[in-house]
Parts: sequence; C-alpha cells; structure tokens
Amino acid sequence: MLDLLVTLAGIAFAIVVLRWVTRAYLAFRGTRVVTCPETQIPAAVEVDARHAAVTSVLARPELRLRSCTRWPERMDCGQECLAEIESAPLDCLARTMLLRFYAGRSCVVCHSPFGDIEWHDHKPALMTADGETVTWEEVRPERLPDVLATHGPVCWNCHIGLRFRRRHPELVTDCRWPHT
Repeated sequence: MLDLLVTLAGIAFAIVVLRWVTRAYLAFRGTRVVTCPETQIPAAVEVDARHAAVTSVLARPELRLRSCTRWPERMDCGQECLAEIESAPLDCLARTMLLRFYAGRSCVVCHSPFGDIEWHDHKPALMTADGETVTWEEVRPERLPDVLATHGPVCWNCHIGLRFRRRHPELVTDCRWPHT
C-alpha cells in the first residue's frame, strides 16, 4: 500500500512539473522582435525555450537567446534585449504584433472586416504602396514594425486574386457589369 501511495505521489509530482515546464516552453517559443540596445534598431530573436522551460522548474526561467538576426557577427553581445522580453514576453512576439495589426481592421481592397486569423491556412497578407501584396513569410521579422506601419491589410481572397492578376494578366478578363 505504501508503494502505491509513493508511486501515485511521484506521478502527481511529475504531472505538475511537466505542466509547469510545458507552460514555460509555450510562453517563450516563437520569433520576437526587440529593439537592439546596441543599435536601437529592430532585431528578430528567438529565446532558447527548452532552456527557459527546464530552468523554470526550480526558479524563475533563465532566458538566453537561441538566435538573433545580428548573429554571427555580434554573437558575443551581452543579450541585454532579454530584459525587453522578460518585461513583456507577449508584446514583442511577432504573432502578437500581427494580431494587433489586423484587429478591428478591414481589407483595403474588398473592405471585409478581419475576423479570427487562421495561422495555418488562408492567412491575410499585406499591400505595399505600389499595390503589390506580400505574405508574412516574405517579410523578415526584424522589418515587421516598419512594414506594419507602411503596408495595408489584405484578406486572403484579395491577395490570391491580385497576385494571380499580376503574374498572369493574359489570363484575366475584366467584365464591366451594367448598373441597373
């Protein structure tokens, strides 16, 4: 009976630790855009989420960078940008920046409001000043603040239509419907 209690206590402890580690891992994964303390320009960084998760078991998570767009040239920096991540871990997440950009806005082409963003399918795009559309994957994360300040939001349907029209103008026919 004592063995069973010890085993159950061990399993319960493991579940609590696993939950804690998983929560920390999920909180610190993903690309973040921070202001580099050295240059005062945006840099895209990724925190070593595994290390943060493991170190969170006994104390506050210990953050260290896994990658930075300023590396390998400045790999020996002091990683002072981690203070920005520690103070607001969600605010500098690229995904959060995109969510805020589209929230409450409408497509600049068809004027349809944006609802929930589909992260895996039919992602909205961005329109440049000259009318071209670009996907999020085409934007380097460290350029995200500048791009979001200068580009307009475009729904997935309009992005696909405009891109097709631009790449294959010979296959597009414009029909003007008479107004009744």
